[in-house]
Amino acid sequence: MTASVTRYTIFKTRWGHFGFICRGDSVCRTLLPIGDRAAAHRALLTSSELEIPYEKHLLRGLQQRIIGYFEGETVDFSADPAVDLTGFSVFQQAVLTACRRISLGQIRTYGQLATDAGRIKAARAVGGAMARNPVPLIIPCHRVVQSGGGLGGFSAIGGPTLKQRMLRHEQPEA
Repeated sequence: MTASVTRYTIFKTRWGHFGFICRGDSVCRTLLPIGDRAAAHRALLTSSELEIPYEKHLLRGLQQRIIGYFEGETVDFSADPAVDLTGFSVFQQAVLTACRRISLGQIRTYGQLATDAGRIKAARAVGGAMARNPVPLIIPCHRVVQSGGGLGGFSAIGGPTLKQRMLRHEQPEA
């Protein structure tokens, strides 16, 4: 397959239907789980993308890892799969790359992530980059919180309630 071929898949996890779009073998968009498959389809694809071909077994190994994550397995997405951040500024790419390195069960503040991305006083800009994260879960923006301990925003369907659920899901059992 050539790098320009775009495909998508939607599959069931314990939390609902998860979807992603790939350009070649790089993931360019994910959709965190929602209950209804038809709603997942509508949320994942924009009106201009309705002709993108569906591929049931697209990146099957990744699908299995995502299913495992929602079943409570320890899954690391920090280096694999490849992600496509076309259209993001150099700074936004640095922020998203730094965010991707946040380990399961760990959190960082927007300010800490700004420092990690090389711009110490850019916490608000980090928040903007997090809001545009095209591949939540793979780039774990849910692990970024406010310095005062608040959750901060979460632009994925489910909002801050889903962010809090994901953070609780990742904490080791006592």
